[in-house]
Amino acid sequence: MRQYFVRTFAAALLSAPLALGLAGSARADGPIRVTDAFARAAAAGGVGGLFLTIVNTGPSDRLTGVASPVAGKVELHESIDDKGVMKMRSVAGLDIPAAATVKLAPGGYHIMLIGVKQPLTVGGHVPVTLTFEKAGKLEVEASVVKPGGMSPGRSTDSGDSGMGHEMGHGMGNMPGMTPAK
Repeated sequence: MRQYFVRTFAAALLSAPLALGLAGSARADGPIRVTDAFARAAAAGGVGGLFLTIVNTGPSDRLTGVASPVAGKVELHESIDDKGVMKMRSVAGLDIPAAATVKLAPGGYHIMLIGVKQPLTVGGHVPVTLTFEKAGKLEVEASVVKPGGMSPGRSTDSGDSGMGHEMGHGMGNMPGMTPAK
């Protein structure tokens, strides 16, 4: 009996780190999922942009961190129109409303890859980790597209310049926010 208890307890201890690791990683059954992740090609030492769509089918959450091994620094940014001049600024986080879709897209919120360690080449992939207050960590892989390009499933001929067309004021008009489906 004692030997059975020791084996069972040891197995539980050994599996605990695995269970804890899975709790923070991407879960297919969680309320947050990411689609249309893409990064634009960039030279080594340069700056790259990463864009994606966050679909939240659950309660409100907040994106609090972004990380990727491909760059020296990774930041969440927003583009703003300052008296007719488009500027970017770093933001600490991004609210993800309940039952909403939030697009990180050119001209709005996006992820900056600063000090790219190796060239991001068309057809390649960029791993990125998104950290949410409630949902935890979500591992995503973005496809690399040509500079100025859009996600692999979207054409740049759509009439969308990607520069500020989504800018608005107030929660209902935040860039890229639409009700989740």
